[in-house]
Amino acid sequence: MNTEQILQRFETLRQWGSGGERAPHKPLLVLYAIGKMLRGEDRLISYADDIEENLENLLRDFGPRRDRYNPHFPFWRLQNDEIWEVSNADQIRQTTSGDPYITDLREHNASGGFNENIAEQLQNNSELTFEIVLSLLNAHFPPSLHEDILQAVDIELPLQAFNTRTRTSNFRKNVLRAYEYKCAICGFDVKLGTSPIALEASHIKWQKAGGPNEAVNGLALCVMHHKLFDRGAFTLSRQWQVLVSDEAHGSVGLQEWLKDFHGQTINFPQRRTYYPEMDFIGWHVREVFQGDYREL
Repeated sequence: MNTEQILQRFETLRQWGSGGERAPHKPLLVLYAIGKMLRGEDRLISYADDIEENLENLLRDFGPRRDRYNPHFPFWRLQNDEIWEVSNADQIRQTTSGDPYITDLREHNASGGFNENIAEQLQNNSELTFEIVLSLLNAHFPPSLHEDILQAVDIELPLQAFNTRTRTSNFRKNVLRAYEYKCAICGFDVKLGTSPIALEASHIKWQKAGGPNEAVNGLALCVMHHKLFDRGAFTLSRQWQVLVSDEAHGSVGLQEWLKDFHGQTINFPQRRTYYPEMDFIGWHVREVFQGDYREL
């Protein structure tokens, strides 16, 4: 299998999806496995001793809020993408839907990892490995989360790798202009000369989930509130109020960046036709916001 074929297999991972719901299970598991491989660890990773807990933590941090996170699904289903293998697979019972019994994965100490051919090429071709990492990040997560995810899976990319990212300049220009070049939450509007700094255009419904590059799907946010919004530390109500998650905690910064704005309406854009649409806010509440909102 050549490098182009390998790249294509990672770019076309089969993912469950319904009604715009996020399913980052496979991308996060692949990134986690690549991180371990780059650190020289074993190709096959124990499900019970490693993946079960660590992948669930990644899903809690970077996936949508769910009652259960089911890390055994991607661990098993990646075999169908022909990049992954599971040891002792013939001893694992399956449900009628073809998924493994978790008890069997634990009892038989099942391990999973990239098949030998792909693992060898990833280990010997850093350019291909970094291209796969960036492809997964760009396909499934907004840029504001990329560095956080890389740190969580312990992958360090060379600086030049980030030059491959593309941005939608018209979206940024239109959103910042709609909000008169100030943060919709805190009003931050510092400029250096005539250029705003540390002010970004955030998609409410991510592009990766089909969100459009339109002002009604955007918020002008300072760098800090952009990161907090994309991580799900706060969301918006149907009345455009800021709702802070009850899972956000800390000392320095919690009051100043979050709690002080809880229950307040956003700084509205200059025209009502630019106001954030409820469908996009609803998606953010379901798929990004973490926990429940604090009492108003």
